[in-house]
Amino acid sequence: MLQEPLTQLLFIDIETVSAVASFDKLSADWQQLWAKKSEKLLPEGETAHSFYPKRAAIMAEFGKVICVSIGYLKREGQGLQLRVKSFWGNDEAELLRSLMPALDQLQAQLKGLCFCGHNIREFDVPYLCRRLLANGMAIPDYLNFQAMKPWETNLVDTLQLWKFGDHKHFTSLALLAATLGITSPKDDIDGSQVGEVYWQQNDLPRIVTYCQKDVITVAQVLLRLRQMPLLAPEQVVLVNAPAA
Repeated sequence: MLQEPLTQLLFIDIETVSAVASFDKLSADWQQLWAKKSEKLLPEGETAHSFYPKRAAIMAEFGKVICVSIGYLKREGQGLQLRVKSFWGNDEAELLRSLMPALDQLQAQLKGLCFCGHNIREFDVPYLCRRLLANGMAIPDYLNFQAMKPWETNLVDTLQLWKFGDHKHFTSLALLAATLGITSPKDDIDGSQVGEVYWQQNDLPRIVTYCQKDVITVAQVLLRLRQMPLLAPEQVVLVNAPAA
């Protein structure tokens, strides 16, 4: 199912929120841009105002990255160790400036680096690239999938693996983990609650923990898909960067 060596995989997950806490805090120009962007997406009974906190976070033009967790597997004795590091903060530009050198270093260290995550082809990687450009930063070659031929793309998406070519099928990471007998990463919050935890509860560390759990779960899912033993808790090491 997967040919890439495990030690070349970089597991990644991002958490995003709306750029500001509420529609009212947008400038008049941005309120108009949001109204235009969302008009065809509004469910019955919703307004552009009420829809903003529910959907702005997943649109890169109206959101921002507040946490990126990455992890990689290394040989440790007779087994594997998953090392996970997170970059987080309220200042997106500073977060990205601290993240990118770490990715550059891992790209050099992990020969043939291949990104791995759940739905990263459609969300995490495109979102990250758009926010890099929005902050005036260049997209590194190893993330510029638009410039790669399909067979050159260094990306493994567990959602795509589970689809088995069925383009209509979507399975959340929580459901896939449960199906494969893996402890759910959504034992505290889920993606729909991240905005509330960030803007109303001001609890970014809680979101960081949630993001790290997703990275660990994706690694476990990949091991299960390859019919390999799951990682024990002592095989997971958290090495966190300071907040941006």
